[in-house]
Amino acid sequence: MIDVTLANFEDEVVAASMSTPVLVDFWAPWCGPCKSLGPILEKVEAAYAGRFKLVKIDSDQEQQLGAAFGVRSIPTCILMVNGQPVDGFAGALTEGKIKEFLDKHLPPAAEADEAELALADDADSEPDPLTDPEAALEKLQHAVATDPANDAARFDYVKLLLQRGRVADARTAFAPKSTPAIAHTATTRRFESLGRWLDAIDFVAADADSDSATARFDANIAANKRDFQARFDQARWLMAGQRWTDALDELLEILMRDKSWSDDLARKTFIAVLDIMEPAKPKVADGHIPPDDPEVARYRRRLSSVVLS
Repeated sequence: MIDVTLANFEDEVVAASMSTPVLVDFWAPWCGPCKSLGPILEKVEAAYAGRFKLVKIDSDQEQQLGAAFGVRSIPTCILMVNGQPVDGFAGALTEGKIKEFLDKHLPPAAEADEAELALADDADSEPDPLTDPEAALEKLQHAVATDPANDAARFDYVKLLLQRGRVADARTAFAPKSTPAIAHTATTRRFESLGRWLDAIDFVAADADSDSATARFDANIAANKRDFQARFDQARWLMAGQRWTDALDELLEILMRDKSWSDDLARKTFIAVLDIMEPAKPKVADGHIPPDDPEVARYRRRLSSVVLS
């Protein structure tokens, strides 16, 4: 179990959860139920053999983090997947209940092992989408055709189609009726991120005065820096043009002024852009996972800084 503070929260929780689910235990030294829950959580972590990572946060010392997660009582446990909280529980549950909670979100052990071995086998022969996009598309299309439940391949396939400007093909591959296996919260969110990209493309296509759109947005923002709709429209325009960091900068301008604007739309879109920017990171044969893309990691830290400020 790792002790987490505001200083290492980004690395130990947010970044770590992009590859392995992280269970965050909010506790305090004076809390009796916390003392009984802690050893049970550690026992379960050992039994699950790397299927999730356990960290603990002293809610007395790290009140800012507790407030950010809306912790009202302790012990409270939050499960983080792909940088986002997906579920949680309060109170000192039994070992059986904790395993039942985790099993709702973690792939079965055998399935996880098989997936890791398959990724390791394919690591050396995987075509590079940057240097050989057509070969990568062909491989991903074959993976989806032979296994329609392969959501990871479908996500990469739709993403690469959009990067190549094949919007109609991407929309067909993205269609909900084609993705019956999408059940886990983290997987659903990644597909929602692709949906936001498609929405941005549709937004640009529907603009009757597209030639002057960016100038119009700039004028509106210059007249009123809190014109969040203009900023958001600008961000969508940038997303459609695959100008990802520019879009993130515009969304940050909204978040720094109003974190919850339009039902948290700017933050959700910011996370969607990070999902899209993040390159595929297959596990290599020794089980290690390549580090996060530096640019993605930098913007993830900026988001954490703004949200937790």
